[in-house]
Amino acid sequence: MLWMTSDTADRSLQHWSEDGRRTMDAFYALATQDYRELVVARDWAAELRLRASDGRLRLLDVACGSGKFPSALLAAGLPDALADVRIEVDLLDPSAFSLTEARRVLRPPFVACDDLQVGLEQLDVADRADDVAWATHALYAVPPDLLSDGLARMDASLRPGGWGVIAHATSRSHYLAVYDAYRASHAPDATPYTTAEQVADGLRGVGVEPDVQVLHYRTGTDDPAVAEGFLQRCLFDDAISLDTMLAPGTTSDALARYLATCRDGDHWHFDHEVHLLTWTSS
Repeated sequence: MLWMTSDTADRSLQHWSEDGRRTMDAFYALATQDYRELVVARDWAAELRLRASDGRLRLLDVACGSGKFPSALLAAGLPDALADVRIEVDLLDPSAFSLTEARRVLRPPFVACDDLQVGLEQLDVADRADDVAWATHALYAVPPDLLSDGLARMDASLRPGGWGVIAHATSRSHYLAVYDAYRASHAPDATPYTTAEQVADGLRGVGVEPDVQVLHYRTGTDDPAVAEGFLQRCLFDDAISLDTMLAPGTTSDALARYLATCRDGDHWHFDHEVHLLTWTSS
């Protein structure tokens, strides 16, 4: 059992393990839509081909998780669109479990290369010259005091003219709203999640001015077990039951009040606002 005794980043890392698979699977019953929305937001085949050279592209997948974004691209036809391009992927994640999960799903045009079991703020960029670096729904639990350094390293990993991509939910999105309500009700000392607005400000602070594309969509379920597992993963707390979430917390009823806005009878719905931040490295 994974309890809420440690702070946000620690609990996130603990959940990226075999012990966290139950809530991971429940979470992705809904959250796979996050990556489908990203896939249709851009012509990824064209964007990747533009950055390739001689049929080869170097990609850094930051905080790769279980590889859901490459999986979504593969399912949407990327193998046919880039049949003549080899995308060499370095997977970066502090979780060995995540590296194994992500490596397992890669297939051409993606080719797994190095596993980098570090946080973004620990990335050694001295010999890197990536064509593309992306972080898709990956930076929520980065400690605030490490965010700027991590973003600077992500940009520095790119070759001149390389392409940076970050997809991240805003402060108005479900992922941020539910965690803020959880903190207010059950974990007042927990560090807040990082917002898309903070990521954009962090990029500007290291000399990067990102383009911003805004995505809106809704996910939902009629299955209370799926809703419970999804919400537990949103909170990185699998010790809190759905019934407990719906009752007043130890310090407030903010979580119960927020979740009341996410229900229509037996149906659960969650509203998402995501910023797709992109930039070209100088």
